[in-house]
Amino acid sequence: MWRVILLFVLFGCACDGCSGDFGAKYLGVKYVNDPLGEGVAPDTDPLIRFDAFDCTTFVETVLADGSLEKLNKIRYSDGRPDFVNRNHFIETDWLSNNSDIVQNVSSRYAPVVVHTVLIDKKNWFKKTHKINTDFTPRTVRLEYIPYKYATDIRIQRPVVVLSLRNNPKIRDKIGTDLAVRHMGLLLPGGILRHASRGSGAVVDVDFQKYIHRMMKSEKNLGIIILEIKK
Repeated sequence: MWRVILLFVLFGCACDGCSGDFGAKYLGVKYVNDPLGEGVAPDTDPLIRFDAFDCTTFVETVLADGSLEKLNKIRYSDGRPDFVNRNHFIETDWLSNNSDIVQNVSSRYAPVVVHTVLIDKKNWFKKTHKINTDFTPRTVRLEYIPYKYATDIRIQRPVVVLSLRNNPKIRDKIGTDLAVRHMGLLLPGGILRHASRGSGAVVDVDFQKYIHRMMKSEKNLGIIILEIKK
């Protein structure tokens, strides 16, 4: 699943006590790509589960504090579970429909640049799922911190971060551009807590080491920091 890194968001009182505990109870839970669905075709996976996550569903479940009602509000544009209605794209759907709980504050932490991406949901639905929709393509400008400026970032409270990647060939494969490649939780002390495909589970890693690893590829652009709105 193509996702940018999202560093953790506080959703109301959706916490385990202190910032270091955010999502801690899920450490070690296995990584499964796209583990959630609507329970009916075309995605028969359950609406909520706690035995498997991908990077997005891990963050969403922590934000929702395990509440199905809150999770549905995060995952769907009007809180109503439906495959077409789901916030499939972080760049457009997820960020816009969750603007009441998160906002991009990347410029507070380091120099930023803008990456422009065209999200063509109609073409994606048709090409990947054989579903006809009437969505209009949307061009979005994503303000982000290039990895070279992200090495000294320090936070005082948990934030949501998205990790961006430039992949111009993806449109031919899935019918749309993408930018966000991963999502995770950044905690004070420099710990990135995320559902990792490479590790096969929810793990804690050193954020600075992660940043330096991302910098090895020119396709990896940088991160977006999302502050939690109280």
